[in-house]
Amino acid sequence: MAPSKVINNQNKPVTVGIKVKKGITTRNQKATDQLNIKPHMPVKDLRVKRKADASPLKDKITKRSALGNITNAIGKSLGVQLPETKRVVKKSQVKPISSVYTLRNNEKTTVKSNNVTSSKLKPAGKATKITKKVEEKKNVSQKSSSQKPSDVDKSDESSLYVSALEDLSHESGKKIRIINEKIEEEEATAAQKVVKSKKNSINAQTLPLAEHLDKTPIRKLPAGVLWDFDAENWRDPYQVSHYAMEIFEYLKSRENKFSIDDYMEKQVCLSRWMRSLLVDWMVEVQESFELNHETLYLAVKLVDLYLTKVTVGKETLQLLGAASLFIASKFDERIPPMVEDFLYICDGAYSQRELIRMEMNVLKIVDFDLGIPLSYRFLRRYARCIKVSMPTLTLARYILEYSLMDYATITFSDSKIAAAALFLALQMKDLGGWTPTLEYYTGYKVDDIKNIVNVLNQGLHRKYKDALATVRNKYSHKIFFEVAKIPLKDTLDL
Repeated sequence: MAPSKVINNQNKPVTVGIKVKKGITTRNQKATDQLNIKPHMPVKDLRVKRKADASPLKDKITKRSALGNITNAIGKSLGVQLPETKRVVKKSQVKPISSVYTLRNNEKTTVKSNNVTSSKLKPAGKATKITKKVEEKKNVSQKSSSQKPSDVDKSDESSLYVSALEDLSHESGKKIRIINEKIEEEEATAAQKVVKSKKNSINAQTLPLAEHLDKTPIRKLPAGVLWDFDAENWRDPYQVSHYAMEIFEYLKSRENKFSIDDYMEKQVCLSRWMRSLLVDWMVEVQESFELNHETLYLAVKLVDLYLTKVTVGKETLQLLGAASLFIASKFDERIPPMVEDFLYICDGAYSQRELIRMEMNVLKIVDFDLGIPLSYRFLRRYARCIKVSMPTLTLARYILEYSLMDYATITFSDSKIAAAALFLALQMKDLGGWTPTLEYYTGYKVDDIKNIVNVLNQGLHRKYKDALATVRNKYSHKIFFEVAKIPLKDTLDL
């Protein structure tokens, strides 16, 4: 006989979230399954703070110091100064011996009445300082404690056991809290006063020093010097007027370390013309990559320093110039060009390995010392000190940069050739000769730079060549005030 429809419906699995057993289920099984279903219990949020299971009621909670125990708190209420833990605690002398036994026997009952969990007494903590205000409240606290019944006759000296077993009234607890808060306030105000006094003493010592540093110095200048440039810009941090003179004196003292001799006789494969072509190409690279002028001067200096000690072939001369520019750009530029850029500017004549190897050789020759005094830095310093105009400074820069291609100027001191270029620019602009102001800031007289001025003037009068036209074309632009087109001087007023 086929089962009824009701039975067939019972055999179907129920999809109410209840797990149904396989096979035929009866009504009794269904009922037991429903009974076994666990109700949805809310998950406790562990992040929420909950109350302890055996926490005391709010009415019975007594606030006390976090660092002190009950003994210390009661000692404060009675106005008793507790001894330190290291010292031996003297017990109070109790007259009747029987009363001591009653104290021992009744200890547990008294502790329970005071809501103390342990029957053993804790040792006294570290003694705290009690101020005059606590001593004034001594009589009041003693009166309140005397009203409480106790099984032991009080002696003149306060006992630790007696004070630990006595009750604290609600009013005395409030008074202790108020006194403690006042003590903390007084200590905080006292600490603030000490800090303020220290700050005032420090400011009193440092203010004269700061005023002395910011104060413009009064220097005694030589006769004929018109102004003190460093004193005028004393508070300008970009001028570094506090020790600008010392910086350039130090650079002058380092010039002998990087002196260059006549090396062309040692270079069998090179000539002066080839060196001039190399410098002209380096100026073109500096203009193409928009490098700083200090980068160009440092690179030319590295080339000359390397050629004084190492014999170079004709094929590696351009490699030397590219490696020197690569080193100088990494020393002076904020974002130096990549190695691939220098390989590209050399038209693929050298590999990356050759360029890096030449870079290592140049750095070894100069002993990794790139703080070389440069004539361009001296020129800017001298022009600022005598307050020349920008066209005059640009003309001096043109004279100095044009002299880089002249082999006759490699043996001159950088500070002297900078002073000579500025003097020649003043002569070409008809702005006068060598003044005491120039002599004071440069440290040279006219006789010290006379020969260099003549060499620079002769280099400008030399016949113009198309192969060395980069510097002339550069300074013929309007950006550089077209200083290359200024007529030259045949005779100089020296």
